[in-house]
Amino acid sequence: ALQKFATILAHRLGLCFGIGLSVAFITDATRISGIGRASCAASGSMSAPAFKQIKEVAPGFYHVRSSFKVLMGMLDVGTHMAFVRLANGNLVALDTVKLHPELKSEIDQLTENGSKLQAVIGTHPFHSLYFKDFHAAYPGPKYFGTPRHLKVLSDIPWTGETMENAKLFEPDLQMRIPAGSEYVDPKPPTSNHFCNVFVYHPASKTVFDDDCISVINNPGMILRLFGVKDGELFFHPSIKGPGLLPTKEAPQEFKTWVHKMVEDWDFDNLCTAHNANKIGGAREAVRTLITKFSKNLDKISDKNARKEPKKDCGAYDPDAKGPECG
Repeated sequence: ALQKFATILAHRLGLCFGIGLSVAFITDATRISGIGRASCAASGSMSAPAFKQIKEVAPGFYHVRSSFKVLMGMLDVGTHMAFVRLANGNLVALDTVKLHPELKSEIDQLTENGSKLQAVIGTHPFHSLYFKDFHAAYPGPKYFGTPRHLKVLSDIPWTGETMENAKLFEPDLQMRIPAGSEYVDPKPPTSNHFCNVFVYHPASKTVFDDDCISVINNPGMILRLFGVKDGELFFHPSIKGPGLLPTKEAPQEFKTWVHKMVEDWDFDNLCTAHNANKIGGAREAVRTLITKFSKNLDKISDKNARKEPKKDCGAYDPDAKGPECG
């Protein structure tokens, strides 16, 4: 039972330790759950200091850190969304979270009751739980989603698929999806949450990302024992399993893609869904991450070339209610 609990916890934290953990996991579980609520520190002054739910991480980029509990509510891994100011003064929402009265009130103030909300964009295939309620509250903007959004949320009158319409938002926003991964139909759905749309907002030097890269802030005692450092970046654990396509080329394509993103995008901040954000120094942090992980990608390429079966690294409780993680 402890082994199963550890596997579930490792997936939900975006870490793949691949080992059994002691009873200390259970006794420390409540304190560890605070990781998911790590807030996004502001760089610079808030344009609306009364906001408590919405944080302006840089001029024109407003981030929301929301609760998302798993393991019967014992662990809060968090999720997120953002509002990005365009040059025309309107806003675009990236992803959605559960609305509650205080957050709804702040969104109404920020968007002038939705009148300034130009579009809502889904960026991760499995971040789909809150789009229906958000659309009910804000039916006016155009809605764009990943292929899976369009498939599973057919009640929403989608304008189109996110990447097929990415150029509509240039130069205010630039969008890319990781090379070497599956975006249209990721399988297995309970663990392959690797691929998502990366959105770059040049005006604020901020990148919005969901699961592909995660940041851990204020790790609990157990995580520190396993070498997790405050503010450290990680790739989603399925990178060692089904996250990358099972070809020799896929890991190298992903490596090249990350280096190209770091080269092309001059960003300071990285906002991730689970569990926190990197405010300041994010570009170098991503560069360090891909450099350190390079040999692992080479090993994955070699295994793929030998057609070795992949471990479903990152799989969580098969009894979970659906594959959604935000």
